[in-house]
Amino acid sequence: MKALWKDVLLAESDETIVVEGNHYFPPESINRRYFRMSDHHTMCAWKGRASYYDVVLEGDVNQNAAWYYPRPKEAAREIKDYVAFWKGVEVQA
Repeated sequence: MKALWKDVLLAESDETIVVEGNHYFPPESINRRYFRMSDHHTMCAWKGRASYYDVVLEGDVNQNAAWYYPRPKEAAREIKDYVAFWKGVEVQA
């Protein structure tokens, strides 16, 4: 699987985990130079508190376009630190 924004490869892995239709990429598979920590958080009843990254490409910022669970609830422990995308980021095989 690949995650692309504006034709730039953000992440690539054959070992994503699919949860609720979203591909979660292993943390080592993301190209960290395009990620900036965000102070945004959301709550999921069964996964826990999500943290977000902004995706930054040559001055273009896609705010909160990637999320992950640094301390997921027990039911979601397998996706700890794995990264999922939305907001125009294409995830494709």
